[in-house]
Amino acid sequence: MHTISPERPLEHLDDWDDFVASRYKEGKSQEQFRNYDAEANPGVAEFYRLNHTNQTLDFVLNKKKEFLALNRGKKSIWEAAEYLNTLVDDSDPDTDLTQIEHLLQTSEAIRRDGHPRWMVLTGFIHDLGKVLCLYGEPQWAVVGDTFPVGCAWADEIVFPEYFSANPDSKVPEYQTKYGIYEPHCGLDNVHLSWGHDEYIYHVAKPYLPEPALYMLRYHSFYPAHRHGAYKHLMNAQDEEMFEWVRKFNPYDLYSKGHAKPNLKELKPYYDDLIAEYFPEKIDW
Repeated sequence: MHTISPERPLEHLDDWDDFVASRYKEGKSQEQFRNYDAEANPGVAEFYRLNHTNQTLDFVLNKKKEFLALNRGKKSIWEAAEYLNTLVDDSDPDTDLTQIEHLLQTSEAIRRDGHPRWMVLTGFIHDLGKVLCLYGEPQWAVVGDTFPVGCAWADEIVFPEYFSANPDSKVPEYQTKYGIYEPHCGLDNVHLSWGHDEYIYHVAKPYLPEPALYMLRYHSFYPAHRHGAYKHLMNAQDEEMFEWVRKFNPYDLYSKGHAKPNLKELKPYYDDLIAEYFPEKIDW
């Protein structure tokens, strides 16, 4: 596991994955979750300081405009995964797993447990939105727990104190329970903080069933699916679909320690699986 220090704040995506898996360890209490302090985790604290300061409603709307036109070219799923692989630092002694191998660990764990083929595929593609890092986006705008913007921030969000520096904290309308939204308006009408979840959701939206799309879009929305926050914005459809999000979450968090997958052996299976749902190339 990587060491996170003030001099080295979350330099690698693997740092982030390791941190999230440790923070949401099964059996951990709400009190333990709230006890992530800045002194114990300075790199993580700095990440959240930047995230909470900069994820405003205007920022999110601008990023959606910038990226959700999906005008960055056509790539196959494999090409996107191989592109993501360029994030691996060959000089890093702490890991010899590629990003593709991390994705396969998740999808193979789902496959071993006999879940539907679309869910196996969802496990394989769920982090492909992290190619945003390769488009020049900072990590605080790619990874991290997601949360609604344009309304009051829930206490269940980690490091909520850092929202005091967010310009939206000075906008009274955004600091009410519902903010710019209506009660139980449904999450599809709510703007969440910008990151890889929203991006991969839009990339995959034409091709996958609704439970898969919920898994992609909300797998980092920990305040809701882990801590029960924001039920006042969710509708009945969200409540039903979040059962799938919660089913997916353990595979996202706890598959990293599994055996290193053999890409050569597995590739024919995934070639067939991808072709079942996606055309050869899709818009990114």
